[in-house]
Amino acid sequence: MEPEPRVTSRCRATSSKHRMAKVAAEVIQNQLKLLKIKTQNDLVELYLAKEGLTEIPDLSRYKYLKYLWVNHNKIRKLDFLRHNYHLKELYLNSNLISDITGILKHLAALQILMLQNNWLYGVETVIAEIKKLTGLHTLNLFNNPLTQDHDYRLYVVYHLPSVQLLDRQVVTQKERDTAFCNYNQDQFRSRQSLAFGQKTTYFSLAQVTPKRSYQAPVFIAGLIL
Repeated sequence: MEPEPRVTSRCRATSSKHRMAKVAAEVIQNQLKLLKIKTQNDLVELYLAKEGLTEIPDLSRYKYLKYLWVNHNKIRKLDFLRHNYHLKELYLNSNLISDITGILKHLAALQILMLQNNWLYGVETVIAEIKKLTGLHTLNLFNNPLTQDHDYRLYVVYHLPSVQLLDRQVVTQKERDTAFCNYNQDQFRSRQSLAFGQKTTYFSLAQVTPKRSYQAPVFIAGLIL
Protein backbone atom coordinates (compact mmCIF):
# COMPACT_ATOMS: atom_id res chain seq x y z
CA MET A 1 0.00 0.00 0.00
CA GLU A 2 1.35 3.39 -1.00
CA PRO A 3 1.68 5.96 1.79
CA GLU A 4 -0.85 8.79 1.80
CA PRO A 5 0.48 11.99 0.22
CA ARG A 6 1.78 14.49 2.72
CA VAL A 7 -0.49 17.48 3.20
CA THR A 8 1.50 20.57 2.27
CA SER A 9 1.53 23.70 4.37
CA ARG A 10 -0.23 25.50 1.51
CA CYS A 11 -3.09 23.01 1.55
CA ARG A 12 -3.38 23.29 5.31
CA ALA A 13 -3.50 27.08 5.05
CA THR A 14 -6.23 26.89 2.37
CA SER A 15 -8.22 24.46 4.47
CA SER A 16 -7.88 26.70 7.52
CA LYS A 17 -8.98 29.72 5.49
CA HIS A 18 -12.10 27.95 4.25
CA ARG A 19 -12.89 26.71 7.73
CA MET A 20 -12.60 30.20 9.21
CA ALA A 21 -14.72 31.68 6.41
CA LYS A 22 -17.36 29.10 7.22
CA VAL A 23 -17.22 30.03 10.90
CA ALA A 24 -17.63 33.69 10.01
CA ALA A 25 -20.60 32.89 7.76
CA GLU A 26 -22.23 31.02 10.64
CA VAL A 27 -21.68 33.98 12.97
CA ILE A 28 -23.32 36.26 10.40
CA GLN A 29 -26.29 33.93 10.05
CA ASN A 30 -26.72 33.89 13.83
CA GLN A 31 -26.70 37.68 13.80
CA LEU A 32 -29.38 37.75 11.11
CA LYS A 33 -31.57 35.43 13.17
CA LEU A 34 -30.96 37.41 16.35
CA LEU A 35 -31.91 40.67 14.63
CA LYS A 36 -34.82 39.00 12.81
CA ILE A 37 -33.54 40.17 9.45
CA LYS A 38 -35.81 38.98 6.65
CA THR A 39 -33.91 40.21 3.59
CA GLN A 40 -30.30 41.13 2.93
CA ASN A 41 -31.26 44.75 2.31
CA ASP A 42 -32.68 45.00 5.83
CA LEU A 43 -29.31 44.49 7.50
CA VAL A 44 -28.02 47.83 8.80
CA GLU A 45 -25.62 46.77 11.54
CA LEU A 46 -23.46 43.69 12.00
CA TYR A 47 -21.45 42.72 15.10
CA LEU A 48 -18.61 40.29 14.47
CA ALA A 49 -16.22 41.43 17.20
CA LYS A 50 -14.25 39.10 19.48
CA GLU A 51 -14.92 35.94 17.47
CA GLY A 52 -11.29 35.00 16.80
CA LEU A 53 -11.88 35.43 13.07
CA THR A 54 -9.03 35.47 10.56
CA GLU A 55 -11.29 35.61 7.49
CA ILE A 56 -14.60 37.29 6.77
CA PRO A 57 -16.72 36.46 3.73
CA ASP A 58 -17.63 39.10 1.17
CA LEU A 59 -20.22 41.48 2.64
CA SER A 60 -21.25 43.04 -0.69
CA ARG A 61 -24.68 41.42 -0.53
CA TYR A 62 -25.54 43.65 2.44
CA LYS A 63 -25.85 46.82 0.39
CA TYR A 64 -27.30 49.01 3.13
CA LEU A 65 -24.95 48.02 5.93
CA LYS A 66 -24.10 51.16 7.95
CA TYR A 67 -22.47 49.93 11.16
CA LEU A 68 -19.87 47.15 11.25
CA TRP A 69 -17.85 45.80 14.19
CA VAL A 70 -15.04 43.37 13.37
CA ASN A 71 -12.68 44.53 16.12
CA HIS A 72 -10.64 42.25 18.37
CA ASN A 73 -10.16 39.50 15.82
CA LYS A 74 -7.13 38.29 13.83
CA ILE A 75 -8.00 39.84 10.48
CA ARG A 76 -5.20 40.74 8.06
CA LYS A 77 -7.09 41.60 4.86
CA LEU A 78 -10.10 43.85 4.28
CA ASP A 79 -11.18 42.65 0.85
CA PHE A 80 -14.65 41.87 2.25
CA LEU A 81 -15.43 45.62 2.31
CA ARG A 82 -15.12 46.57 -1.36
CA HIS A 83 -18.79 47.32 -2.07
CA ASN A 84 -20.30 48.51 1.22
CA TYR A 85 -20.81 52.11 0.12
CA HIS A 86 -23.27 53.03 2.88
CA LEU A 87 -20.98 52.31 5.84
CA LYS A 88 -20.97 55.13 8.40
CA GLU A 89 -19.12 53.50 11.28
CA LEU A 90 -16.36 50.93 10.89
CA TYR A 91 -14.59 49.30 13.83
CA LEU A 92 -11.42 47.50 12.69
CA ASN A 93 -9.33 48.02 15.82
CA SER A 94 -7.25 45.32 17.47
CA ASN A 95 -6.57 43.10 14.47
CA LEU A 96 -3.48 42.25 12.38
CA ILE A 97 -4.07 44.74 9.57
CA SER A 98 -0.92 46.04 7.88
CA ASP A 99 -2.32 47.41 4.60
CA ILE A 100 -5.54 49.25 3.67
CA THR A 101 -4.54 50.32 0.15
CA GLY A 102 -7.45 50.32 -2.30
CA ILE A 103 -9.97 49.22 0.32
CA LEU A 104 -11.42 52.23 2.12
CA LYS A 105 -11.25 55.15 -0.33
CA HIS A 106 -14.67 54.35 -1.84
CA LEU A 107 -16.49 54.43 1.53
CA ALA A 108 -17.69 58.00 1.00
CA ALA A 109 -20.31 57.87 3.77
CA LEU A 110 -17.83 56.89 6.49
CA GLN A 111 -17.91 59.08 9.60
CA ILE A 112 -16.16 56.98 12.25
CA LEU A 113 -13.11 54.81 11.55
CA MET A 114 -11.36 52.80 14.26
CA LEU A 115 -7.98 51.38 13.20
CA GLN A 116 -6.00 51.48 16.44
CA ASN A 117 -3.98 48.49 17.64
CA ASN A 118 -2.97 47.18 14.22
CA TRP A 119 0.26 46.99 12.17
CA LEU A 120 -0.10 49.98 9.86
CA TYR A 121 3.14 51.57 8.61
CA GLY A 122 3.66 54.83 6.71
CA VAL A 123 1.35 57.68 7.61
CA GLU A 124 1.48 59.06 4.06
CA THR A 125 0.28 55.78 2.56
CA VAL A 126 -2.55 55.37 5.05
CA ILE A 127 -3.77 58.97 4.80
CA ALA A 128 -3.69 58.81 0.99
CA GLU A 129 -6.25 56.02 1.24
CA ILE A 130 -8.72 57.92 3.43
CA LYS A 131 -8.16 61.60 2.63
CA LYS A 132 -11.14 61.70 0.25
CA LEU A 133 -13.53 60.65 3.01
CA THR A 134 -14.79 64.18 3.56
CA GLY A 135 -17.43 63.16 6.10
CA LEU A 136 -14.97 61.43 8.43
CA HIS A 137 -15.04 63.15 11.83
CA THR A 138 -13.62 60.51 14.20
CA LEU A 139 -10.41 58.57 13.55
CA ASN A 140 -8.26 56.35 15.74
CA LEU A 141 -4.80 55.26 14.59
CA PHE A 142 -2.92 55.03 17.89
CA ASN A 143 -0.84 51.95 18.69
CA ASN A 144 0.20 51.55 15.05
CA PRO A 145 3.84 51.88 13.92
CA LEU A 146 2.91 54.87 11.73
CA THR A 147 2.32 57.01 14.81
CA GLN A 148 6.11 57.08 15.25
CA ASP A 149 6.49 58.95 11.96
CA HIS A 150 7.75 62.53 12.20
CA ASP A 151 4.95 65.04 12.87
CA TYR A 152 2.39 62.24 12.61
CA ARG A 153 -0.48 64.10 14.27
CA LEU A 154 0.04 67.39 12.43
CA TYR A 155 0.29 65.54 9.12
CA VAL A 156 -3.06 63.85 9.73
CA VAL A 157 -4.69 67.09 10.92
CA TYR A 158 -3.59 68.93 7.78
CA HIS A 159 -4.60 66.27 5.25
CA LEU A 160 -7.88 65.31 6.95
CA PRO A 161 -9.54 68.66 7.75
CA SER A 162 -12.92 67.04 8.48
CA VAL A 163 -11.55 65.00 11.41
CA GLN A 164 -12.56 66.52 14.73
CA LEU A 165 -11.53 63.72 17.08
CA LEU A 166 -8.15 62.08 16.44
CA ASP A 167 -6.83 59.33 18.69
CA ARG A 168 -9.41 60.20 21.37
CA GLN A 169 -8.29 63.85 21.48
CA VAL A 170 -10.18 66.81 20.06
CA VAL A 171 -8.30 68.54 17.24
CA THR A 172 -7.72 72.14 18.33
CA GLN A 173 -7.64 75.24 16.15
CA LYS A 174 -4.04 75.78 17.28
CA GLU A 175 -3.13 72.39 15.83
CA ARG A 176 -4.86 73.27 12.57
CA ASP A 177 -2.96 76.56 12.36
CA THR A 178 0.37 74.86 13.05
CA ALA A 179 -0.33 72.07 10.57
CA PHE A 180 -1.29 74.55 7.87
CA CYS A 181 1.86 76.58 8.46
CA ASN A 182 4.07 73.45 8.41
CA TYR A 183 2.60 71.72 5.37
CA ASN A 184 1.46 74.60 3.18
CA GLN A 185 4.56 76.80 3.13
CA ASP A 186 4.42 77.35 -0.65
CA GLN A 187 0.91 78.77 -0.52
CA PHE A 188 1.75 80.79 2.57
CA ARG A 189 4.75 82.39 0.87
CA SER A 190 3.00 82.96 -2.46
CA ARG A 191 0.18 84.82 -0.78
CA GLN A 192 2.69 87.02 0.98
CA SER A 193 4.47 87.82 -2.30
CA LEU A 194 1.29 88.75 -4.19
CA ALA A 195 1.37 92.24 -2.75
CA PHE A 196 5.06 92.82 -3.40
CA GLY A 197 5.67 96.53 -3.92
CA GLN A 198 2.36 97.47 -2.34
CA LYS A 199 1.58 98.65 1.13
CA THR A 200 -0.13 95.45 2.21
CA THR A 201 2.71 92.98 1.92
CA TYR A 202 2.16 90.54 4.78
CA PHE A 203 -0.77 88.32 5.65
CA SER A 204 -1.59 86.98 9.08
CA LEU A 205 -1.95 83.27 9.70
CA ALA A 206 -5.66 83.78 10.28
CA GLN A 207 -6.01 85.21 6.77
CA VAL A 208 -4.48 82.22 5.03
CA THR A 209 -6.12 79.56 7.20
CA PRO A 210 -9.12 77.98 5.44
CA LYS A 211 -12.32 79.64 6.64
CA ARG A 212 -14.08 76.60 7.99
CA SER A 213 -15.94 76.13 11.26
CA TYR A 214 -15.40 72.96 13.24
CA GLN A 215 -18.06 71.80 15.65
CA ALA A 216 -17.37 69.70 18.70
CA PRO A 217 -17.42 65.97 17.88
CA VAL A 218 -20.52 63.91 18.56
CA PHE A 219 -19.73 61.19 21.04
CA ILE A 220 -21.66 57.99 20.46
CA ALA A 221 -22.68 55.79 23.35
CA GLY A 222 -20.88 52.50 23.34
CA LEU A 223 -18.05 53.72 21.11
CA ILE A 224 -15.26 51.15 21.09
CA LEU A 225 -11.92 52.90 21.66
